[in-house]
Amino acid sequence: MRLPLLLLVILSGSCFAKQATLESPNKKIKITISDQNSAPHYAISFNNKNVIEESSLGFEFKQQAAFAEGFTITDVNNSQHNSQWQQPWGERQTVTDQHNEVAVTFSKPAPQGGTYTVRFRAFDSGVGFRYEVPNQAGFENIEITKELTEFAISGADKATAWWIPARGWNRYEYVYNTTPLQQAALVHTPFTFKNTDGVHVSIHEAALVDYAGMVLNQRRPGTLQADLTPWSDGIAVKKQGAFNTPWRTIQIGEQAVDLINSDIILNLNEPNKLGDVSWVKPGKYVGIWWGMHINENTWGSGEKHGATTKNTKYYMDFAAKYGFDGVLVEGWNIGWDGDWFFNGDVFSFTKPYADFDIAELTRYGKEKGVQLIGHHETSGNVTNYRNQMEDAYTLYEKSNVSQVKTGYVADGGNIKRIDENGIARHEWHDGQFMVNEYLHSVQLAAKHKISINTHEPVKDTGLRRTYPNWIAREGARGQEFNAWGTPPNPPEHITMLAFTRMLAGPMDFTPGIFDMSFNGLGGDTNRPQTTLAKQLALYVVMYSPIQMAADLPRNYLAKPDAFKFIQDVPTDWQQSIALAGEVGDYVVFARKERKRDNYSGNDWFLGAVTDEQARSIEIKLDFLEQGKNFEAQIYRDGDKAQWKNNPYDLKIEKRTVTAADKLTLKLATSGGTAIRFKAL
Repeated sequence: MRLPLLLLVILSGSCFAKQATLESPNKKIKITISDQNSAPHYAISFNNKNVIEESSLGFEFKQQAAFAEGFTITDVNNSQHNSQWQQPWGERQTVTDQHNEVAVTFSKPAPQGGTYTVRFRAFDSGVGFRYEVPNQAGFENIEITKELTEFAISGADKATAWWIPARGWNRYEYVYNTTPLQQAALVHTPFTFKNTDGVHVSIHEAALVDYAGMVLNQRRPGTLQADLTPWSDGIAVKKQGAFNTPWRTIQIGEQAVDLINSDIILNLNEPNKLGDVSWVKPGKYVGIWWGMHINENTWGSGEKHGATTKNTKYYMDFAAKYGFDGVLVEGWNIGWDGDWFFNGDVFSFTKPYADFDIAELTRYGKEKGVQLIGHHETSGNVTNYRNQMEDAYTLYEKSNVSQVKTGYVADGGNIKRIDENGIARHEWHDGQFMVNEYLHSVQLAAKHKISINTHEPVKDTGLRRTYPNWIAREGARGQEFNAWGTPPNPPEHITMLAFTRMLAGPMDFTPGIFDMSFNGLGGDTNRPQTTLAKQLALYVVMYSPIQMAADLPRNYLAKPDAFKFIQDVPTDWQQSIALAGEVGDYVVFARKERKRDNYSGNDWFLGAVTDEQARSIEIKLDFLEQGKNFEAQIYRDGDKAQWKNNPYDLKIEKRTVTAADKLTLKLATSGGTAIRFKAL
């Protein structure tokens, strides 16, 4: 329905400023959009207290006049929406999309003017807004030099933020910082902070398509500006005619776990565009991977080559015996010899090394009921990959490969493309060019019924809803840093990721390391800085529809009792709930299995992890079905467990529980608890 414009205040004795307002369904969130001082602005309050103060909107262009001063509100259109939709796989099967919406059009007369709309959606858990620029004279060819979106944080001088730096050489793969918000200069999203009222907020974006990724630049203290990652020529975004931007998202919660339990990112993406995606299969895998990171094998050819036919068959035998769906093989194709970081020009994606018989392994995998999981490392030369991509996916489809892990290892800003004149250009992983390149690989893979797990990706913005074969991605410090990182991931790392990176979507973290002592124990070596119980809990805490049992098979066979949990835990969920947690301290998840394959759909699983502090957490089991008994199969830290020198102390217990019960989880330093609630 169309609502009248509201006159707010008289300016300069003659001009009126107009405003539009929007509330969330539960009325806790209120958005005010205005043309105060003849320029577009918005502000957000939560529980009647400001979260975002008056903040600017608009654009600057290379050729056209800016969408800024002189623009006033000329139209307001309100609507409401309440529906549910089904995920083919995910944290929960059914997603509720309930929001109120206002579309506010800003205009300025020619010749230095134009028109555009900002569409706001208010959910109970936050806000999304995007720009919609229609076809109009003088805007046939558009080069955006700056997006003027601001996030002016209320009480920023006393807010605490958790963040990683943007535009660094290591992309998103940094240890998270905990600082006063005003020390967060140029940062990636999701950017999470807690304000002076204890309200938790996370700024991110949804549906990043054909646009530059947004980082946040705090130039004036407390005001974060949208900073679009540019092309190699300095232009931020290149468009022709009408366009929509990604959604800018602001998740808001009274508690930290409210951020996790929000579905805003998914709801702001378009529905599935691929049609029948029954071929996209969640599952668990093992692989020829960890051995290279701990220097037991090599990616390149030679005596220690990991990707051999013999070794792959061994992994396939192990996967078939213990219930895994696939075997990831890295280093199978020509190009890994020498310093592969710089081999982007020479990689072949169709030619295997002589000791890797892909046809024989396809046959053997079918016999065993185990698929090869493919791997394509580009070393950042995306033109070389693009030129071979169709042939590479055709080979994989022929070889019964339905999932591919792609890699784009290169320093930030050093992605190599060859332009139409044969000149090498270097781009950022999260610039518009690469945003489109990643999506191209996913769309082409879908034609071959292949799912993509992107490493060194552009950040997740919920496109798995639109393209369900984009099944996972990396985009943070993963397990491999525990083998050789400087420093390795600290004990608080997972409890940071849960409230930051994981708000964006699934992460292929590769959990399940059972041997903590490949470099010796203690706190000063490269090794997982966790207990064994925490490694188990990661299978519930770190959501991904594909989970790797990342360690060497012999290390699982040495600890069969603990390995049982990895065998039992599913990767696809009917429901997921973040039960408790604080950013960087601890987090507890409960998830109910989805009925699929060998899973009945009746069992629940719980994962709890802590940082370097040991702690006890009391959890109500009221998420379980009322009136049913469950056998709680508990994998917890032993009484003497601690991550530095006694990480293997694991206690496995069983007890019968109901929804009326409570459990006290005792977590060791960097410890955890993993529980299967088996329906009786």
